[in-house]
Amino acid sequence: MVAIWRHTYGMIQRIPREVLTQPVSGLQLAGPTLADQLTGSSNLLVFLRHFGCVFCREVVVDVRDAAADPDYPNVIFFFQGTIEQGQAFFANHWPEARAISDTPLFFYRAFGVERGGWREMFGPEVWACGLRAVSKGHFIGLPVGDPFVMPGAFLVSASGDILWRHEFQHAGDHPDWRRVALATAAQV
Repeated sequence: MVAIWRHTYGMIQRIPREVLTQPVSGLQLAGPTLADQLTGSSNLLVFLRHFGCVFCREVVVDVRDAAADPDYPNVIFFFQGTIEQGQAFFANHWPEARAISDTPLFFYRAFGVERGGWREMFGPEVWACGLRAVSKGHFIGLPVGDPFVMPGAFLVSASGDILWRHEFQHAGDHPDWRRVALATAAQV
């Protein structure tokens, strides 16, 4: 079992070799392992909840819009469904997206992406964020995968150093995706 690491006190952590060399499958991938996907000097790894999640849809579109900036990091999504389910989902939200299918949740566990409880899924903050997502035109669909899995976001270097991580407080929480490019610039 791969040990879960945490970003603490600004110290740079590194993705373990056994995670970097793990085979991957998915959409628009650059090679057979996770390490092969780290094609930029900085790479944003985004772990999605499930395809029926209103916030999952919102995140993909918001990251797509932010990634229009040429200084934005290389983006790689992780999702819980099959490749076919991923193709159907991303065709509607970002057809060119690079995404890794992780139905056994190997990468989710390795990166410490956890399951949320009732408060993280249904607390008052979640409802307020739900209104935000719906106001952007995103709606709830059928879950694909474990609907209690929390999201995750990590900025990593091409060599696998963890440069930044967003600590999600609830299902609707997310960083200002446009500011990730600033975090990238600060790390270079």
